[in-house]
Amino acid sequence: MRSDFAKTPKERNDALCKIITKIAEGIADFSTDTDILGDAYEYLIGKFAAGSGKKAGEFYTPQQISTILSRIVLLDSQDPTTGYKPKLNKVLDFTCGSGSLLLNVRTQLKKAKGSIGKIFGQEKNVTTYNLARMNMLLHGMKDTEFEIFHGDTLLNQWDLLNEMNPSKKIEFDAIVANPPFSLRWEPNDTLAEDFRFKGYGLAPKSAADFAFLLHGFHFLSKEGTMAIILPHGVLFRGGAEARIREKLLKENYIDTVIGLPSNLFYSTGIPVCILVLKRCKKKDDVLFINASEQFEKGKRQNSLSEKHLANIVETYKFRNERIRYSRRVSMGEIKNNDYNLNISRYVSTSEEEVKIDLKEINTKLIEINKSIKINTDKHNEYLKELGLNPI
Repeated sequence: MRSDFAKTPKERNDALCKIITKIAEGIADFSTDTDILGDAYEYLIGKFAAGSGKKAGEFYTPQQISTILSRIVLLDSQDPTTGYKPKLNKVLDFTCGSGSLLLNVRTQLKKAKGSIGKIFGQEKNVTTYNLARMNMLLHGMKDTEFEIFHGDTLLNQWDLLNEMNPSKKIEFDAIVANPPFSLRWEPNDTLAEDFRFKGYGLAPKSAADFAFLLHGFHFLSKEGTMAIILPHGVLFRGGAEARIREKLLKENYIDTVIGLPSNLFYSTGIPVCILVLKRCKKKDDVLFINASEQFEKGKRQNSLSEKHLANIVETYKFRNERIRYSRRVSMGEIKNNDYNLNISRYVSTSEEEVKIDLKEINTKLIEINKSIKINTDKHNEYLKELGLNPI
């Protein structure tokens, strides 16, 4: 772009409006049955993320992982085996980036012939916030069908989420999120009394992971489901995080822990997990799914096939137990492990070592040595008959 092009904010806005107008004029050429333009935009965002390295983590969640979260929150919370909910009134992503995760929820529900009342997203970065709004519009959403807010989630700058009257508090049927991993933050005394964290405590300065989780969980409806992507450290780190984790477990809010393979994200190569939380759990155990070994290896990044996705979702849906893959763990066992949720502690992917019977091995060796001696003696007799020196 030339250095003299659109120097002032007004000139840039005018130029952008002209571009959008031209795009809008061409929308009529596309089928109304598909989101061709929106899908093209989503494709370009994905390609841009692939080339952006660590910066991609600020605005994009790979579609494969988005699909896992989407399918999980869409399952009927009371009886997941019956299939997807016919409608979600409100869906929230409080660190929505470009909005791809929210749109994935919409797409998965549309495939299941369901509908969404309204989509809500929050994003701190103003450029990414604008990407999200554009993404919604290009996917054919009306401005009455979504609301994206520009503001800091940890400081809860969105007035919509600051209603103190419990009877008027907004609640969401489904919450999905991929917040920044282990973000450093500066919690103050005011936040210690914040309604989102009160009763649980504040996440440490070194990692805001649980601050993001508690923010979202506060607004989850009684029958809703929340699925959030977090680093594995939240499962076993001590201190304030251990206390928050213990309280969530004692209150029976943590439903499922899913371990994903490493190197799935554009922004980091570390393996991550998905925590699924519910306010109204029927089971008093926690389902662990260790999917860390199931992936397709790529040159730069690993990926998940549709089969891998189906394995995770089906295992979650029916709470199946599979050797070296999934297991339902009682609260008693978790308590005995000091509320540590390290996945490999409960579901190890390593093959069991074959037990060796030393007595049996010794007996076989003795028999082998006897056989060797007998056959050697026979061999030496043949050599003598031939006039040759024995061994």
